[in-house]
Amino acid sequence: MNKHKLFLPALLAGLLASSCNTLNYEDAQDEETVAIGFGSTDKQEFASAMVSSLIASPTLNYIGGPDKGDDMRIIVYMGGVANRTSEHIDTTGITDSIRKTMLNSGKFRFVTTAAGQSEIGDQVNFQQASGRVDPAKAREFGKQLGADVVMYGTLRSIEKTRDRTIANVGTKTDDLYYQFVLECANIETGEVIWIDEKELRKVEKTNLFGG
Repeated sequence: MNKHKLFLPALLAGLLASSCNTLNYEDAQDEETVAIGFGSTDKQEFASAMVSSLIASPTLNYIGGPDKGDDMRIIVYMGGVANRTSEHIDTTGITDSIRKTMLNSGKFRFVTTAAGQSEIGDQVNFQQASGRVDPAKAREFGKQLGADVVMYGTLRSIEKTRDRTIANVGTKTDDLYYQFVLECANIETGEVIWIDEKELRKVEKTNLFGG
């Protein structure tokens, strides 16, 4: 039998097998290195670093107030993180992780975000105006907690590329640097009482064959 006739079906079978997609669940905490751009590991690194610093900071131990009674834990409003990178990054993914861990630590109290305020407003208006809720049990505006501090920040990046040359044996290098800065300001005084940053740098090298 012609060897070429045997080789062709085997080649086609191999190509078909290699073109099949595979899907696996992996540990969400594993390091992600699929691409150089912003990913889950970067989000986790930023959130973890900031939470550790926030919990350890002596300036965030307590803030007193006439309406707080014996619970002097700082009440936080989580503001936004401005994305100053060239990528489309939903920075609420970082702040949500920070809020969750800070709240679960037991050291901080939180008032809701702007999205939560919108939902609260809709519900209070419903209870007050729909006629479906017992007026004696309907919630009212004007009784929310006032935050002690507002937390906000900025995510920046610097991207550089070294193109292929004879000197680097045809290897392209992409260098991506992130700087994540977060700060807390006392709402009453405007004083910044805590600030920290986390830096990340990633380098991707691609040879002539894409490896």
